[in-house]
Amino acid sequence: MPQSRMLEHLEHVARLTHGRDREGLDSTLTEVLSSVLQAEAVTLWEALPHETGERALRRAVAGAAAPADAVVADEPPPLSAVPGLAAVLQTGRPEVLEAAGGQRLLVPLQTETQRRLVLDIVLSRAVEAQDQRVAEGMGRIYVNVINLLEASERDTLTGLLNRKSFDDTFYKATRPADADGAPAAGGERRARAATCWLGVIDVDHFKSVNDRFGHLIGDEVLLLMARLLRQTFRHDDHLYRFGGEEFVALIRADDAAAAAAAFERLRASVEAYPFPQVGRITVSTGYTAVRPFDTPADAFERADRAVYLAKAQGRNAVRCFETDVAAQAAAEPMQHAGGGVELF
Repeated sequence: MPQSRMLEHLEHVARLTHGRDREGLDSTLTEVLSSVLQAEAVTLWEALPHETGERALRRAVAGAAAPADAVVADEPPPLSAVPGLAAVLQTGRPEVLEAAGGQRLLVPLQTETQRRLVLDIVLSRAVEAQDQRVAEGMGRIYVNVINLLEASERDTLTGLLNRKSFDDTFYKATRPADADGAPAAGGERRARAATCWLGVIDVDHFKSVNDRFGHLIGDEVLLLMARLLRQTFRHDDHLYRFGGEEFVALIRADDAAAAAAAFERLRASVEAYPFPQVGRITVSTGYTAVRPFDTPADAFERADRAVYLAKAQGRNAVRCFETDVAAQAAAEPMQHAGGGVELF
C-alpha cells in the first residue's frame, strides 16, 4: 500500500476513535467508508424491536447518492422493507447483493449491549475482497468505541442511560433544530416542532419488595420496568435509570394531551403486568414540559414535585406540574384564607 494511502487510512481511524457521542460516531463511520471506498452511498441501519416485528432505523447516511433530506416518520419501516437486512442479521455474515449499476455490500455489526446494526454500502462497481476487509475493519473500530461509550453512559443493570449521561443528552435532545445544523438523534433530520417532556417515574413501595423478596427479585422488577419503558416509549425517546427505583423519560409529544397519554400508558402497563413472585407493582409519575433555556436540574425539579403530588394523592398515578401542581398551589392560599382567621 502506498504511504500516502496508509496515512489517509490512519487519519480515518483517528477520526473514528476521536468521537465522544453516538450520533457523531454514526456520521463519521458512514463518511469515512464513503470516502475510502468511493461509494455511491453508505447507510448505517439499526434493527429495533417492535411489537409488530423488527424495524429498520437509518442512523446515518453519506455519499453522493445519499438522500438530500433524510426526514423519517416517527415509526421506522419494517426491517423486511430494506432488502437483505434481515438475512445478514440472521447469519451474522457479510453479503453482496446486486444493485442498479453495481453491487451492495452488507456488513452486520453487534455491540456488547446487543444492538444489531448493518453497514449498507452501495458501489457503482463490483465489490472486491479489499472492500469487505476495509468495511469490516472500520466496523470493528466503530463497535469498540461504541462499547466504551455505552459502558460509561449506561446503567449496568438495566442497560438504560444512567444519571451521569443525563445533562449531556438533555441538552442535545432539547436544543433547537437549527442551533448548530446537527441532525436529530438517530442520525435523521426530524422536525422538532414537538415539545420535549420530562417524566420522573418512581416504583411505589419498592423498599418493601426488597425487604419481602430479596434484592435478586428486586433487580428483576427493575429489569422488567426497563423493558416496559422501552415498549411504551418511542425509539428516539431517552430513557434513564437514576438509581434505586427511580426512572426518567425524556420524550417528544405534540401537545400536553399526547404527553399525558404516553405516561398514562406506562402507568397502566405496569399496573397490568404480572411481575413474577411479586405480583402487582405500580408507579407514580410526575412530568413537565421542557421550557426554553431550561437546565436539566430545573426540569427535573418540576417533574419531581409532580411525583411527590402523585404519591401524596394515593400513588399509582400520573401528575403534571403545569396543571396539577399549579392547581394545588393555587388552592392552598384559598384554603388558608378560609381557615377561620379574622383579618379585621
